[in-house]
Amino acid sequence: MKKTCDAYTTLKANLRNGRYGRPGTKRHARASGKPVVFRSEAAQPYDDRMLSWQHEQQTVSIWTTAGRLKNVAFTGQAEQLAVLAGHRQGESDLVCQGGKWFLIATCEIAEAAPNAHPAGFLGVDLGIVNIAATSDGERHCGRRINRKREQDRKLRSKLQKKNTKSAKRRAKKYAGKEARRNKDINHKISKRIVAEAERTGRGIALETLTGIRERARLRKPQRTTLHSWPFAQLGAFIAYKAKRAGVPVVYVDPAYTSQECSQCHHTARGNRPSQTVFSCRVCGFVDHADHNASHNIAHRGWYVWVCGAQSTAPELTLIA
Repeated sequence: MKKTCDAYTTLKANLRNGRYGRPGTKRHARASGKPVVFRSEAAQPYDDRMLSWQHEQQTVSIWTTAGRLKNVAFTGQAEQLAVLAGHRQGESDLVCQGGKWFLIATCEIAEAAPNAHPAGFLGVDLGIVNIAATSDGERHCGRRINRKREQDRKLRSKLQKKNTKSAKRRAKKYAGKEARRNKDINHKISKRIVAEAERTGRGIALETLTGIRERARLRKPQRTTLHSWPFAQLGAFIAYKAKRAGVPVVYVDPAYTSQECSQCHHTARGNRPSQTVFSCRVCGFVDHADHNASHNIAHRGWYVWVCGAQSTAPELTLIA
């Protein structure tokens, strides 16, 4: 009942604020005349009156249409359970995914004091061949994830062509597998980058890659790889983890970072003879191309910070 009331309250507010157009238009009439419908396995929000947590026993008491269910066990990693017990706030969502039930709790965690005087900046170059390369020389290779992504793409195409009941069941089983794998890898990479910046007292400099899919001109076989590249998710993970650790984050212009020499700053297309090699035509400096680009990003991040830019890590403190 509460979910239905909240849905119609939201619909009424959207109609009043003009989100569905003016009264009398087709869109407004369609939104106002169509009843709200919920999927059978849609997420169900619970507040503290309908869901209570017993952290020591690792059980919950949850209200259902058949009455209240008590002593329902839940589990999680030790770090997750500690955060849940100390920082849970607000509503929780009950979600069914793949036949398993998840309680998604919102936790409000206090931010660390921001580092107003960083010792420098850790440059991070995001790419497809190497998911992330830092100015410290660490490279997170994307060869394995790209190979698995290609295998998943071929499997989906094969199942779609068969179009049998067994093929549909198998396709449903593998649905979302690629997204979950990418998310897990991005969490691990962002955690290591933020931990290194926090340990050394530095900030993090990232490239502004907004609109890169529209700007890039690639051949057809390469377009799928570019459009499935989760660089925005990785940047978001780095930003919110940095905010929690008090590490400043700045974004810089990525133009010519792969063609500029990090030693003499000579910029030319000929400095990049291949995808992995950078060789300066003026000073003769040779390095891995992504490592050289990450140094340029680190330099630009420091200049941006000195000029008075503030950290662009998000202000949100609610972490689901």
